[in-house]
Amino acid sequence: MKVTTIGMGYIGLPTSALIAHNNIQVHGVDINPSVVETINKGKIHISEPDLAEVVAKTVDKGMLTAGTSSQESDVFLIVVPTPFKEKNEPDTSFVKAATQGIIPLLKEGDLYIIESTSPVGTTERMAEIIFRERPELKDKIAIAYCPERVLPGNIMYELVHNDRVIGGINEFSTEKAKAFYSLFVKGELHTTNARTAEMCKLTENSSRDVQIAFANELSLICNKAGIDVWELINLANKHPRVNILRPGCGVGGHCIAVDPYFITSDFPMESQIIGKAREINNYKSFWCAEQILKAKHEFRLQHGRPPAIALMGLAFKPNIDDLRESPAQYIVQRVLQEAQDEEYYIVEPNIKEHQVYKLTPYKEAVEKADIVAFLVGHEEFKEIKKENVCVLDFAGI
Repeated sequence: MKVTTIGMGYIGLPTSALIAHNNIQVHGVDINPSVVETINKGKIHISEPDLAEVVAKTVDKGMLTAGTSSQESDVFLIVVPTPFKEKNEPDTSFVKAATQGIIPLLKEGDLYIIESTSPVGTTERMAEIIFRERPELKDKIAIAYCPERVLPGNIMYELVHNDRVIGGINEFSTEKAKAFYSLFVKGELHTTNARTAEMCKLTENSSRDVQIAFANELSLICNKAGIDVWELINLANKHPRVNILRPGCGVGGHCIAVDPYFITSDFPMESQIIGKAREINNYKSFWCAEQILKAKHEFRLQHGRPPAIALMGLAFKPNIDDLRESPAQYIVQRVLQEAQDEEYYIVEPNIKEHQVYKLTPYKEAVEKADIVAFLVGHEEFKEIKKENVCVLDFAGI
């Protein structure tokens, strides 16, 4: 068996490395030549525990290779981004381009799987494109959808042990895809149809977004009511059937902050709670930025000088280097747009450098700061102790 994975990012590379680790030949495809070059050297271009070791071993054994074009294979995995156009409409052009690129390589018996987050009906639309150009392959190849459901920072473990939902365009496709994933997944494989599998991925992350929106809305209410939201949630969760999540400075990442729009775009009238949750979580980031600007103004009035401000964290969640859709990064950008003569110290301990911001070590930033705004709950920040400083704690540090 030979597998071609199109898209070697945060999901494509770990998935390819895992498959190759199970002695299956994998060819990874990426449009970025530097990514291809890095992988072929046995190195990685993203940060993920245990990934570097697996990539190094599989490349050394010749089981994992990378290139900028697809090769004839038995299995094709589509793991490319699905960004947004205007008005939060999902853009499946990358999935379509990846699909069209492999159509000449398809042969009878092949298995085509989309893992990219996609609007409901995408797998069926890609099947139509394939069969329009290659009608002789109708009912001769398997086409299915199988979304990933992993947590950055624990991807290599969860790719193996998490349950997977697999939905084909017909029963033959579903069973063939299930047989493929059973080669390297130890979690249970749940079968359904393609549309349900697509909606399942969107539902999982939309559910999380709604739950986080409740916590974030609660934090806004408590701030106005003079109540410690962290103490409140801790007490409320003593109820045996209550489990309120922790609020933050918004919602980020390529899944929870994005996937609900795949539903609201196609079903705007029906998705009232889902749409409102997106509004609340986006507003929370704006509100946090406004609180920092307010604190800056009050410090200047009280002390007669501009403050030094430490903005703590850029990643979208604690203890990772992933900045995709990060609310913390938005807050930093928003605050710096209003910068005058203050000193700013931008902190992100999980990355070495940022293409826009000069980064400062967290201990140095706190030592120099008059205002410390915790945007992300990184583990390093929990050891910080400093008196006589204005602390804005949006992460429950």
